[in-house]
Amino acid sequence: MSGTKNTVLEQLLGRAIAYHRNGQLTAAELLYRQLLKMRADHVEAKHLFGILRFQQGRPSEALELIGAALKRKPHHAAAFYNRGNILAQLKRYAEAVSDYDRALAIRPTEVDAWQNRGSALLELKRFEEALASFERALAINPRHPQSLDSRGIALAALKQYEAALASHDAALAISPRDAGALNNRGNALKALRRNDEALQSYEWALAARPDFVDALNNRGFALNDIKSFDKALASFERALALDADSVDGFVGAADAALALCDFTRTRRIEGELRCRIEGGKPSVSPFTLLGYCDDPALQLRCAQGYVADKFGGPRPPLWNGRKWSHERLRIAYLSADFHSHATAFLIAELFERHDRARFEAHGVSFGRDDSSDIRRRLVKAFDRFHDVRGTSDREVAKLLNDLEVDIAIDLKGYTQYSRPEILSHRPAPIQASYLGYPGTMGADFIDYIIADKVVLPFDRQPYYAERIVHLHDCYQVNDRQRAIAERTPTRAEACLPDDGFVFCCFNNSYKITAAMFDVWMRLLQGVPKSVLWLLRETTDAEANLRRRAQAGGVDPSRLVFADRLKLNEHLARHRLADLFLDTLPYNAHTTASDALWAGLPVLTCQGQAFAGRVAGSLLSAIGLPELVTQNLADYEALALALAQDTARRGAMHAKLAQNRDTHPLFDTERFRRHIEAAYVRMWERWQCGEAPQSFAVEAKQT
Repeated sequence: MSGTKNTVLEQLLGRAIAYHRNGQLTAAELLYRQLLKMRADHVEAKHLFGILRFQQGRPSEALELIGAALKRKPHHAAAFYNRGNILAQLKRYAEAVSDYDRALAIRPTEVDAWQNRGSALLELKRFEEALASFERALAINPRHPQSLDSRGIALAALKQYEAALASHDAALAISPRDAGALNNRGNALKALRRNDEALQSYEWALAARPDFVDALNNRGFALNDIKSFDKALASFERALALDADSVDGFVGAADAALALCDFTRTRRIEGELRCRIEGGKPSVSPFTLLGYCDDPALQLRCAQGYVADKFGGPRPPLWNGRKWSHERLRIAYLSADFHSHATAFLIAELFERHDRARFEAHGVSFGRDDSSDIRRRLVKAFDRFHDVRGTSDREVAKLLNDLEVDIAIDLKGYTQYSRPEILSHRPAPIQASYLGYPGTMGADFIDYIIADKVVLPFDRQPYYAERIVHLHDCYQVNDRQRAIAERTPTRAEACLPDDGFVFCCFNNSYKITAAMFDVWMRLLQGVPKSVLWLLRETTDAEANLRRRAQAGGVDPSRLVFADRLKLNEHLARHRLADLFLDTLPYNAHTTASDALWAGLPVLTCQGQAFAGRVAGSLLSAIGLPELVTQNLADYEALALALAQDTARRGAMHAKLAQNRDTHPLFDTERFRRHIEAAYVRMWERWQCGEAPQSFAVEAKQT
């Protein structure tokens, strides 16, 4: 009889499996139930019924059933594998890896188990282990397209973009219309800054799968990179139409709308941005928020949410609490901007002036080498220069730890091409944020933010994860070697009127808000023959601003757009303007410094958050606090008064010319003393076993 019963059970199981494979889940369920009623301990029925239960949206029952099967048959490789798949879909990745490991211990040649194990490790940010898992899969089947593609993802996560590209190409040689591989290939090309090729790859992905949200978003980001913001916005909006909750689509659209000066969209996005952050939705870019909002509490919440979502939880620290001491403090500056970039133009002289008897300066560069004069100058300025492109975040962190760096300075924050994950591995006992990002990073692995009393008063500490350090005069370093071309172009050459008043703002277009632009248009109406001189970003942004001007009753031709020039020529043309008008909530930073260095007064309105208080700090440090207003009404009134009072304006220009060489803003040597004093105080607290604490640096004389 037992043989007959077994035959019946096998037949029931076969029929159930057939229904299951054909998607007839209700019929399969009835047979699994019947089978288990006949034999409650039937391992395969429990195993397969568990898979079916998950497909029916009942994950707890699924895990319970497969667990029961494994208790009965502890060496059931397929059950471990399938439970691993379920756990991975539930985002319980560490448990999934454990189950894949158990399956592979029994059947080590299962390619799909190695593949899925690697995918779970990718989600856990354990990229080296993921890569090893994909390599094991490919050792078994070198032509497994999914593993070739996944290996490319792991290599890209480890910053090995050329190798990643080769792996995606190998996958596509086998499956040329695989939309996922085409999208991933585009990502590798984008990381290599080969945007035209990346865009072609995304187009191929979308031809294969028109509703591919990730490819739409990635295409949008590549278009943003090449300043094709109108096309980028269309791509992001298509992605959002398919998936309204797409974080990348929303953030990309928010960035593009700012750059386009599309004030209708930015007004709508601003409200949604706040709702998303307050609602705890993940990964809203903290940098994007700066252009929309100057609420420091919201900025902190945004940054903390971003860290929690992007970094995958705490990492084991490389610095284990050990104290070391060297003849000189070892300072490492981390940046992608050690080339022709605003940050490089500000900070180069500081690196050159560091007191080499007391400090050993390391440059850690993960950006491009443009073979420029400033690049060569920067490389020469450091005691040691480390080009870490193509090196994983953890390996860079290990380098810093092996070098026994005392203080690691992140110069990027959350700006483009940043790599905050390096410091998330805690390679150094002291880690600080400086210059590149005007806000909190919301991370427990950043100890200090270097600021001053204007940009970040101590009473804002509740909104910062870092301890606040005040440099004595101004937090922003400047380079007195920035050359200004001797020849000033004529106004005619710059398309400016010979006798009209020139209001100027050379900020990037993403900093121009509707409220600020409307103030500017009223100023043009109040000052006959005046013009507004702006930096040309894109023709679409230019067209949007001209339309807004016309709608406000201003002749669009009174907006004059300047093309980008070499820095020395750009500085020289500031002499043609009469007054620089700053923006809010995101001030001019390097741009304000450039204007003041070139002799052009800057009028600013001070905001509530760091990004909107920088110009005020610069003006205070150069002895022109009277150009700092506290609201837009005062800002507008003062701009109008200066435009109408030639004598007052002339006195302001003369005062700036005198103060440029006598006040702290452009005294790089004085700045060097202050920031080095800050470093020493951080180091002394560490050496005494004291936790980071906010403090202010006293004035240091020669």
